[in-house]
Amino acid sequence: MTKTGIDYGKFGRNLPAATAVGISLLAILIASLFVDPALFVLLAAIIIVFATRELNNVIVVGLSQRMRLVLQICAPVIVLAAYQGGPELLLDAYVASVLAVLITRIFDGEEAYVHHVTRSIFILTYAPLLAGFAVLLSGQENGAWKVLAFVLLTAASDLGGYIAGARFGKNPMAPKISPKKTWEGFAGSIILEIIVGVLIWTQIFHHAAWEGIFVGLILTIGATVGDLIESIIKRDLGIKDMSSLLPGHGGVMDRLDSLVINAFLAWALFGIFL
Repeated sequence: MTKTGIDYGKFGRNLPAATAVGISLLAILIASLFVDPALFVLLAAIIIVFATRELNNVIVVGLSQRMRLVLQICAPVIVLAAYQGGPELLLDAYVASVLAVLITRIFDGEEAYVHHVTRSIFILTYAPLLAGFAVLLSGQENGAWKVLAFVLLTAASDLGGYIAGARFGKNPMAPKISPKKTWEGFAGSIILEIIVGVLIWTQIFHHAAWEGIFVGLILTIGATVGDLIESIIKRDLGIKDMSSLLPGHGGVMDRLDSLVINAFLAWALFGIFL
């Protein structure tokens, strides 16, 4: 039973709405990647603005409007910096944003300074900094295919785990953090991830199948960890979803939880193998 009073059964969500939204988002992503990489970067920046706003609303209590504005400005700047100047400018923009947070918060007084600053820096790290690695990936040779590959691999992990967990799940991985995440679901994630990884690596990148298996396994672990991190954050805050912006999914960060972790892992692994 959800907070709307509707029981969606063992799948735990409005499956038709979730499917429609998921397909629509994937179509928009593909269009932005293959029409013009700049469109993907712009899309990423807009998405991160929404993600940052969600995190502001649920993580930081009593943050002033001036601080909220600073975070809303810094978040897309970090993402755009990755596109303009690569890893070095991404790091520069992130550090500059941290300094902006430290300095701006001074004007709101000493009360809750550490609370506001540390949580604001966490937001900048968790959303825009990690998302910046997806932008770095898009700027490489065959960048559009690399971004699509890492998104499909992450989606395969989520989908495999979701289906296997809903149908066969009995043994929880972390019952105190995410009761519905099971070892059976994790096995489903690995199986589908390996299949997709091999297909992508052999058919798109024309590399050895074992590389696709290895990358698939690592991204399965990354997606699972990302899911657990988001779950423990929401459990700590006492909320079910980050927001209700996306029907059947929750908030933007409810969809980005695995992707932001895997963005860095994909950037590193693709750099090694491709």
